[in-house]
Amino acid sequence: MRLFWMFLGLAVLFLIPFLIWGGLLETLFSQTGTVSWLEGYGRWAWAAGMILLAADLVLPIPGTVIMSALGFVYGPVWGGVISTLGSFLSGSLAYGLCRLLGRRAARRLLGDKDLEKGERIFSNVGGWIVVLSRWLPLVPEVVSCMAGLTRMPARTFHLALACGSAPLGFVFAAVGHAGVSQPLLALALSAVLPPVLWLIIQPFFRASLR
Repeated sequence: MRLFWMFLGLAVLFLIPFLIWGGLLETLFSQTGTVSWLEGYGRWAWAAGMILLAADLVLPIPGTVIMSALGFVYGPVWGGVISTLGSFLSGSLAYGLCRLLGRRAARRLLGDKDLEKGERIFSNVGGWIVVLSRWLPLVPEVVSCMAGLTRMPARTFHLALACGSAPLGFVFAAVGHAGVSQPLLALALSAVLPPVLWLIIQPFFRASLR
């Protein structure tokens, strides 16, 4: 039961900044405004974009708008690479920070029974949970934190994170490059491509562990 309450508690924790600053940040980071803001950093626009995407861990940054703006500035390929790295960095930070708490802290938070249950879940199907969550609002941060807290194998987590981040980053960079505003097709591709990619890569990943 503690596992559920921890998930819910993290969701509420990440929801609070959205309720406080979500409307303001959505207004500030419009498509046109974000492009102008990035271009103001000159050759360091890529770093500013990555920092914004990583900051999505603690602030309600409209990540898909940032990715679209990066696609407009750098094109669909390099914009996709930068967007993917920014999304990957955000998930890695959440995972790493929660994993650093250690098993003793995790046991205090979850209790022995729920910690073991969480470890089994993220060890067995954690990859699927990660790749299926990346396109959703709020949920990716919570999943990454839970993966770190339950000490999901780092190699599996980061591979699944890459499978979830890459389609999202490249799809919305292409959207920004094409000048299309948040099409439903982009969201659909961001949801469908990660599990397909994980399904293809997973057998090779398992084979490399033998």
